Amino acid sequence: MREFLADGKTLSEAYHKALKLLQEFGDLTDCADWNTRQKEVSMTICVEEPLSEPMISKCFIGGPRELQQYCMEMLDGILDFEVERGNWAYTYHQRYVSQLPFVVEELKRNPSSRRAAVMVRDISDIGSEDPACLQHIQYFIRDGLLHCKVLFRSNDACKASFMNAFALIMLQKKIADELGVGMGTYTHRANSYHCYERDFDLLAGYVSRINAGEDITYDYDGEWQEVMEEYIPEILSSVEELKNR
Repeated sequence: MREFLADGKTLSEAYHKALKLLQEFGDLTDCADWNTRQKEVSMTICVEEPLSEPMISKCFIGGPRELQQYCMEMLDGILDFEVERGNWAYTYHQRYVSQLPFVVEELKRNPSSRRAAVMVRDISDIGSEDPACLQHIQYFIRDGLLHCKVLFRSNDACKASFMNAFALIMLQKKIADELGVGMGTYTHRANSYHCYERDFDLLAGYVSRINAGEDITYDYDGEWQEVMEEYIPEILSSVEELKNR
C-alpha cells in the first residue's frame, strides 16, 4: 500500500491535495466486507494553520447544517443517548470525552509532555461489525502552540474525511482555548484512505473541479460560521424529537 503526504496551509488546500493523490495514485483493491471495490492509499494530511481561511471545501457531501450537526455530535455529544439506548455501539464523543480532563491537566502539568493521548478504539471493537474508524488522538504543546495528531484505521475520502477533520480541528481549538495557547498544526493520518466504487464518479468530479481552478472554497469565519450556527435550534429540536420517540 502506497504512502502519501498532502500538506497545505489551510484545511481546504491540504484536503484537495489528498483527493487528487487518491484519484491519481489510488490502488484498485477488493473490499469484501462491503461486496465492492475501492481506490485506496495510506494518507497523511497535514494542515499548517488549521484556522486559516478558506477552511471550507465545497468538495464534501453536505452543507452548513450537516457540518454543524456533525460538530455538535463530536464536541457536545448530542447523540450519545443512542449509545445509552443500545441503538449505537458508540459515538466518538462518548469514547473520548472522559479522557479530556487528563489531557488538559497533563499539558498544564508538563507542557512538553508526550502523554496527552486519547484512545478512541477500545476492546469492544474487536469482532464488532461496526468498529470505530477513529483510533487515537494526541496533543502536543510545542513553541507555545497546541498541535493535534489523529489516527484513523479507515477513512472515507469523499464522504467523511473533510467533516472528520473540521470537527477535530474545532475540538483542538476548544482545548487550546482552555489551555490558553495558540493553535498549532493539525495532522490527520488515515491508514486506509479510500473511495468506494459507487463514489468513483464523485471523486473524479471533485478532482476535475479542483484541477480546473474553480472557486470551490468558503471562508468559515464571517461566511459559513453564522449560517451554520443558525441551524443550531433546528438541530436541537430534531434531536429532542428523536429522544422522545
